Amino acid sequence: MTETTKGKGRRSAGLLLFRRRARPGQALEVLLGHMGGPFFARRDAGAWTIPKGEYEDGETAWDAARREFREELGLAPPDGEAVPLGEVRQAGGKVVTAWAIEADLDPAAVVPGTFRMEWPRGSGREREFPELDRVRWFGLEEARAVIVTAQTGFLDRLTEHSGH
Repeated sequence: MTETTKGKGRRSAGLLLFRRRARPGQALEVLLGHMGGPFFARRDAGAWTIPKGEYEDGETAWDAARREFREELGLAPPDGEAVPLGEVRQAGGKVVTAWAIEADLDPAAVVPGTFRMEWPRGSGREREFPELDRVRWFGLEEARAVIVTAQTGFLDRLTEHSGH
């Protein structure tokens, strides 16, 4: 967790929070965020992600994951055993590294970070959007239906680790 990742290309790191629940057929739940901004406003499938963000050489993936959690959710990353979930390569080529941590979090406590972009495109006007416009807990099967496709690998690895 302390080694700086070397190499070219876009890299992100994040934390996948999970909790155990006594819901029928859903022993584990994961916390996902719906990507903010105009491109994802009307999408559900493929528009949910683990809290994550990009990092550069000189910052470890682990440090970036914790920093991005705070930036995207406005809350301190939880303490607890960090279970390495490895890497996935998303469709656009970005490599995402993640860790799972068992913790509970009230989505109502989230104060999302924001980003600025020109919108509408070509208008010359910049608008501010939340990084994640909503955050909620999902059972694993429900999460598979909405998470960024490549990130289902993290759900698979979490399932293997937890024995569910």
